[in-house]
This record gives sequence, structure tokens and C-alpha cells, in this order.
Amino acid sequence: MARNGSLLIELRNVTKIYKTAAGEFPALKSVELMVKGGEFVAVIGKSGSGKSTMINMMTGIDKPTRGEVAIGGTVLNDMKEGQLAQWRGRNLGVIFQFFQLLPTLTAIENIMLPMDFVNMYDKRERPERAMYLLELVGLADEAHKVPSTLSGGQQQRVAIARALANDPHVLMADEPTGNLDSKTANQIFHLFEELVDRGKTIVMVTHDNDLAGRVTRAITMADGEIVEDHAVTKSAEAQMTSSNDKVREAGHA
Repeated sequence: MARNGSLLIELRNVTKIYKTAAGEFPALKSVELMVKGGEFVAVIGKSGSGKSTMINMMTGIDKPTRGEVAIGGTVLNDMKEGQLAQWRGRNLGVIFQFFQLLPTLTAIENIMLPMDFVNMYDKRERPERAMYLLELVGLADEAHKVPSTLSGGQQQRVAIARALANDPHVLMADEPTGNLDSKTANQIFHLFEELVDRGKTIVMVTHDNDLAGRVTRAITMADGEIVEDHAVTKSAEAQMTSSNDKVREAGHA
């Protein structure tokens, strides 16, 4: 994987066409995108604009009809499904709106699952690492609870810890706060800010324009195309909010 500041994610002339009963539907139209290591990128736009489709291209969950997707120099188009699943498990963390935690596993077991899947870390190390990640997201006391006993915000934090299980450089998040109240959404977003400070690269689909104003770069999509791509200058209010959050959390540490 590329170091921070160097090219990490590349979409070259990516087109995705879905075949429907009404004919062909172009979800993405010749999209060109480059993301450097250490960026925090928000992808915004109306429903149907192509946001989630583009994230699915970056994760390899779906493949382009035309064009090329490369992460850290690895071209995803060239991989078979089994290879891609193994590569994804080692190199990407994926976070969904509806958490996707396995309901019969405890929080700590959900986090260890990606380690088991790609055989990362020694078996004896996995519980210790999972507990470290639960501490990172503030849920060490909930380690042995199943998802149904946790709040939505707690489940999303477990999902973030799971995405971090194999220490990926890149996190892809599709509407990670869309199912949460504003206070909990802000807590989750602040956690993302801390992860970027630790060197992670995050690409996040969001409908929340307030949160999108707190990233380092915002991409606006419409009708399957990138119509705006700009660096974000945080407003004084956003900077103050972020600073106050950190001060409050330090006081409770």
C-alpha cells in the first residue's frame, strides 16, 4: 500500500451499466478519480447519483463494465472472486449503514472473524487484538454481548472495530451514520477523524452535508458522474466543534 501523500486509489474511466427491464442503465459514466493516502474523502449526492456504486467498485464488491480500479497499485478487475475476497480481507475495511454484524456472535467474536477468514495474526493474539480495538472504540465493557443487546451507535462502533481488525490502510464507509441519531453520528464521525489522524485513508458516502464539511475533500456526484471535487476548508464553527469534542473526551479519559 502507498504511504500517506502518495497515490492510493485510482479509478480510470470507470463505467458501470446495469441491465434492467427498461433497458440499460448507466450507474457510472467514465468516472476518473484519484485519492492519496491519508485523505478523508466524503462522497455526496442525491439518491441514485452513483455514490454507492462507486464505493462498490473501490471495494471490489462489484466490477466495472469498462475501465479500471486500482488500490495501492493492485488492479481489482484482474482478480477472481476468491482472490479478491482474500485481498479485501487483508487490505480494506468496509463499513455499512446497517452494521452487518453476525447476530449469533458476540462483539469480540465479530471482530475476530476477519482475522480468522484471512488467517491474520496468531490465533492466541486475536482475542487480545480484538479487545484492543474494542477499547479504541470505547466498548471494552461490551465485548461479550451479542449485537441485539447493543444500541445502534454501539453496533456501528463494533462494525468499525471489525473493519480495523486486520489493520487496513483504507476504510470504505457507505452511509455509516445514516441509521443513527445526530449525537451518535457525531461521535462516529469523530472516531473517523481520529483514525485519519492515525494515518488511515477514509472514503465515506454520506447524505449529511454538515459532516461532509468536516472532511479534507468532498466529491459531489450526479447522474453517475463526478460534478464537483474540491478540498474542504473547515469553517470556524466546525473546527470549534471538533476541538470541543476532543476537550470533552479528554476530560472523561
